[in-house]
Amino acid sequence: MSGLDAILSNPAYHDYLAILKGARNGFVYGVKVRFPHALIMAILFGRGDWQTRLRTIYRATKQHALNLAKFVSLYKTLLLVQKKINGGKERSFDTFIAGLIGGYVVFGDRNAVNEQIVLYVCSRVVASFLSRAKSPYNMSSTASSGVRPLPPDATQFSIFAAVCWGAVMWLFNERGETIQPGMFNSMTYLYRDSEHWNSLRTLLWHNK
Repeated sequence: MSGLDAILSNPAYHDYLAILKGARNGFVYGVKVRFPHALIMAILFGRGDWQTRLRTIYRATKQHALNLAKFVSLYKTLLLVQKKINGGKERSFDTFIAGLIGGYVVFGDRNAVNEQIVLYVCSRVVASFLSRAKSPYNMSSTASSGVRPLPPDATQFSIFAAVCWGAVMWLFNERGETIQPGMFNSMTYLYRDSEHWNSLRTLLWHNK
């Protein structure tokens, strides 16, 4: 194991292993967030027998978890590529470019799970433009209608998803104080905690 530990602690491999751990954290977080939500929705509003509902829960959880894993790993890969292109230097707008491309590729497909995630991200981006308070956060009926909601245009949604993700990644890196605490903690887990490990256990099995 000493040879493996040497690789894990070698700075030369850090950026590449951070991509791997980022994918791991993205997958774990996606399961933690989506599974209870999908379970409650299936209990309250699900249709069909329980076998059908369980399949729906599984599909939604799998999609959320895999998409987050894909986005985090792609985002970190794009940051690394830009860093290498610029002679090892990081620029402030690298995060926006990486988030923009990652958001388009991973979350640009219009479906129920992606719509929920992108709208959540968008709300946090819009809220970040509000003036900040001087003190920090304290951390401690449906009506019948003949109208049927229509989904957004697929192409416009892809662009919308890209811009939202590019903006939120730039904000997290450059103006983290404007991000809502719940999302800030989530993004810290996904993008910053995945930069640190001291063994194979904390690389793949446990976050810390």
